[in-house]
Amino acid sequence: MAPVVTSVSPTQGNPAGGTPVTINGSGFTGASAVRFGPNLATNVVIVSDTQITARTPPGSGTVRITVTGPMGTSTQNVFFSYTTVAAPVLTALSPSSGPTGGGNTVTITGTNLTSATQVLFGPTPATILTNTPTQITATAPPGTGTVNVTVTTPGGTSNPLSYTYVTTPAPTITALSPSSGPTTGGNTVTITGTNLTGATQVLFGPTPATILTNTPTQITATAPPGTGTVNVTVTTPAGTSNSVPYTYAAVPAPTIASLSPTNGPTTGGNTVTITGTNLTGATQVLFGATPAAILTNTPTQITVTAPAGPPSVVNVTVTTAGGISNPLSYIYVAAPIVIGVSPQFGPDTGGNSVTITGSNLALASAVNFGPNPATGLTVISDNQLTATAPPGTGTVVVTVTTPGGTSTLGPGNPYYTYLGAPVINTLIPDTGSSLGGDSVTINGANLTYTDSVTFGGTPASFSVLSDTLAVATAPAHAAGTVGVQLHTPAGNSNTLPFTYDPA
Repeated sequence: MAPVVTSVSPTQGNPAGGTPVTINGSGFTGASAVRFGPNLATNVVIVSDTQITARTPPGSGTVRITVTGPMGTSTQNVFFSYTTVAAPVLTALSPSSGPTGGGNTVTITGTNLTSATQVLFGPTPATILTNTPTQITATAPPGTGTVNVTVTTPGGTSNPLSYTYVTTPAPTITALSPSSGPTTGGNTVTITGTNLTGATQVLFGPTPATILTNTPTQITATAPPGTGTVNVTVTTPAGTSNSVPYTYAAVPAPTIASLSPTNGPTTGGNTVTITGTNLTGATQVLFGATPAAILTNTPTQITVTAPAGPPSVVNVTVTTAGGISNPLSYIYVAAPIVIGVSPQFGPDTGGNSVTITGSNLALASAVNFGPNPATGLTVISDNQLTATAPPGTGTVVVTVTTPGGTSTLGPGNPYYTYLGAPVINTLIPDTGSSLGGDSVTINGANLTYTDSVTFGGTPASFSVLSDTLAVATAPAHAAGTVGVQLHTPAGNSNTLPFTYDPA
């Protein structure tokens, strides 16, 4: 089968020829000729059955590329365009020097840098990392002394810029912190020293560590597992450092002595302080089977954000490199629910006892009437408590706070209404027969919730018409003057005189 040409890179070049190109396809083994239009390419290298490299011959316009082999000549329409491409121009290198071992990234700035096919540091090619019309980044190859850096594109080869290879001193380690750690590894070790830039390896004995950060004077690394005392070394392109000892030590298992608080809401989110010993380097804190977010960690104390959990008792444990701690109990408390309050009315001066019913009330720590805290909190059962109402106004929601949170509006009637003390301004008439039966109009204020009217201590029947008006029927009474008084959940009113005339 004749060769097949599928692509060429680059697809354009200088009419003078000499552009390095790569031809891709198949059936290239044994190829005897590569043509760009009628003209033979030069420097042809059959890399494999699927790839050929060559340099373009001089030409013009757009021509078809063909490859001739033992079985014929390719017929595919793969084209190369001869165009006048401006030669690349270099203006700056950054940095303009580097280690003799190479490996550092150099940024080359200039113009006409598109489609760079080669970057040379002296005679040695560099690895091209990125390429735009005005910038190339490349990995410098090893070298010595001062060399010329050039860039080749289809437009030709650029002017040279000088790059100096500098002998970099070998790295030196002065300290490790910490200088010991658990046999399981996993802890972070800070390595301090000089000439640490570009570290390629950190060894703990024969075992590589994971490099986390790297500056000229400091490396942080994750220690691998190990035993005994081993030598730590750092390798950079300039060589390997001196060794500093690091000791693997058995880490005692953590022990926890207390939790504070020992309970919390089912929604989680509260901060729990765990006190104990050997808590350094905690990798996990579990509430039952659920991990908590670790906030702070010292050898004797950990603070965590409790995760959510159903109403239950769970074990809290701490895991470190030394193992898993003993468990301590933590209680998830369901949020309290307030169903009702009794009485639902009271004086705006507060001071009266109110019974609150609901569920999950046993651990109540506070009761609020709207924004105001109640006093005299007494828990009777998980479903009932009493509290002394604070002063207030209007209608407010009564809430209960426990370790499970603060109650919210739900089923039931958790409302409490503050009432002003009742006031009587006038009685019309203010006299009547000792036989009783006279209708007396009472004018005043805060009369809506009137629950009794008395004439000299004797209850009278009554009707409340508005907050300022009530009508009572005077009961029978011996002749003389008595005091008329109303009562509401806010207390007793003032008294006004009513005179009974002899029948």
